[in-house]
Amino acid sequence: MPENLAYAEPVEPTPGVAGANRKAGEESRIADEKDGRDFADASRFLISPPDVPAIMSRKDPQKVVWDFAAYEFLEPELRAEMPTVNGSLHRQGELTAVSGLFQVISCRDYRVYQVRGYDLSNMTIVESDQGLVVIDPLACYETAQAALALFRDKTGLGKEQRPVKGVVYTHCHVDHFGGARGLFAELGDPLEPGVPVVAPEGFLEHAVSENIYAGPAMARRAQYMYAAQLDKGPTGQVGSGLGLTISTGEVTLVPPTVYIGGPEHPAVVENDWQSSYVIPWRPGLYQYKLAGVQMLFQLTPGTEAPAEMNIYLPDARTLCIAENATHTMHNILSLRGAQVRDAHAWSKYLTEAIQTFGKETDVLFASHHWPMWAEVDSGEKVSNARILEFLNKQRDMYGYLNDQTLRLINAGQTGIEIAEELQTLPAGLNDHWYNQGYYGSMSHNLKAVYQRYMGWYDGNPAHLWELPPVQAGANYVAAMGGAGAVIGTARTAYETDTPDGFRWAAELLNHVVFGAAAENSPITEASLAEAKQLQAKVLTQLGYGAENGTWRNAYLTGAWEVVGGPQPLITSQSSADLIRSTTLDQYFSALARSVDGPTAAEQHRIPIVLDWVFTDTGDKCTTTLRNGVLVFVPGGDRLVDVPDATLTLTRQTLNELAEKPGFRRNFDQAVQDGKITLAGERAQESADAVFDTLTLPDPKFPIVTP
Repeated sequence: MPENLAYAEPVEPTPGVAGANRKAGEESRIADEKDGRDFADASRFLISPPDVPAIMSRKDPQKVVWDFAAYEFLEPELRAEMPTVNGSLHRQGELTAVSGLFQVISCRDYRVYQVRGYDLSNMTIVESDQGLVVIDPLACYETAQAALALFRDKTGLGKEQRPVKGVVYTHCHVDHFGGARGLFAELGDPLEPGVPVVAPEGFLEHAVSENIYAGPAMARRAQYMYAAQLDKGPTGQVGSGLGLTISTGEVTLVPPTVYIGGPEHPAVVENDWQSSYVIPWRPGLYQYKLAGVQMLFQLTPGTEAPAEMNIYLPDARTLCIAENATHTMHNILSLRGAQVRDAHAWSKYLTEAIQTFGKETDVLFASHHWPMWAEVDSGEKVSNARILEFLNKQRDMYGYLNDQTLRLINAGQTGIEIAEELQTLPAGLNDHWYNQGYYGSMSHNLKAVYQRYMGWYDGNPAHLWELPPVQAGANYVAAMGGAGAVIGTARTAYETDTPDGFRWAAELLNHVVFGAAAENSPITEASLAEAKQLQAKVLTQLGYGAENGTWRNAYLTGAWEVVGGPQPLITSQSSADLIRSTTLDQYFSALARSVDGPTAAEQHRIPIVLDWVFTDTGDKCTTTLRNGVLVFVPGGDRLVDVPDATLTLTRQTLNELAEKPGFRRNFDQAVQDGKITLAGERAQESADAVFDTLTLPDPKFPIVTP
């Protein structure tokens, strides 16, 4: 199977889809002729485009982890002539494809640069006479290394003149920390002693939990969200709205050493506030200086990420808004899966940012997309009105999503009904490109707000105990007169050449595809193949017509997999760094999620108790397998007199057990190698019994097929 997947015979767009896409392209072209500031801002102060055609894996030099040439088809003059791509999404792709090294702002003591288009996110470099401060070092080792190399090559500032003196993570998502070790590749992998790594309080807990607990499922669903395996092109992937796609290199993590908002770095009290901070004091602001660069911080927990912070550079009158305001509607719930975000808190913290930094902000940049600058107004005065309008409109958008969902919840509507009623923002918000649903969408965000407040159940008892997809599919097909009748109805819906027709066809065909897997199903192989081929066409048309980049990616990936089956992962967010960064509680919680509970409960009616003793850290803990659950007790279980086994090892050895598949095999080998010593009459037998209950996740589980 090739690494990047393409349809053998690309599906032609229907006349309705093609016409709508061309219309969107022409309307966006006319709008850009009237106001071209987005494109001007995206290219402003470009120092150099990428100086390599692609970035290769450091472990496999033949593997491409980032391809600059892949998006060359996104040309403005082709926007209205590409019938398979929504013209508005094409425009967003053009903007996110503007890549290279840019200078953002300079002031007396330092200069701010960004490397954009080297990953899903941006890497910001603050350069002072003392060295470099890197904000958000991209998603993988290789892209961060290449981005820093571009900066050094084009500025002539080598590591001797400007060593990396600090790293800042704005928040706990992998595309903002995964490349951290790549910053130090020029010195070898070890981090320079004394280099502060700054992050918001709670960063490590959330970074580790998100990427380890449900990491395999999120990585699988991210294949749909970012479509990294699809060919880039008019019938394939054209971006994700927030950026182009996610890189596929090695994910790393350098744990923070400075936590903003932690016990050692509390908020600045009023008596300690300095006039050089530019903005007025208020409670809840933090300060830290890196490489001579004064930074102020606003914590924004529960917004775009559970641990996130905005950064203000007072000497440059510049605000880094992290990922709290971008040139798109963001996700309240990511399609790859995550905890539902709080749209109300998001809106509230943007209000706080506007009130705190708004008057004193001349430059605004974020962890994605392009910056904005204050402009000379009609009175020949420098005005940041456009920046303030952007922040206010983004704030209003998230507030609208939250409040209107609650209004309709209290009128008795369900998430699906709310999403159908509120299909667009009001004109004052919808008139701006940066509020369009290129990454998040009105539809899935409104459902997410509903989920946050009301959960999965809509209150209708008919939905309380629904049949699973295979059984329901078989029953629906039988009730509708068999697979042939369902496929015929779906084909008629497809031929209406309307979005609602495609939606109905997809729902009908999904019942055939899943119903065919039922025991003794009468659905023939020929009917199943016919349903899958038509479903691929239906999903393709939905993808072609989508303005939302992640919806397009999901539809087109689903269209491929419904026929070709699940594909292997080409990237994974798990890494040795993430494992090493877990607490013992997190480590054994992750282990517990892989226990085959029903089998363990049946086979082991008597609890199995393991004491763990770590010689290098002095830590102790107990794990007990009971009733199909692996229970973790820090410090040791006081109610256990004699454990079934005592395991003595180092924390490094514990980490190594999880760094490659096969926990029991790795454990037995470590015992054989003398890295783990066992005590107890039946210690080996007891430990093996526990570890035999552990299962491996399926990295390519089916999604659009049973």
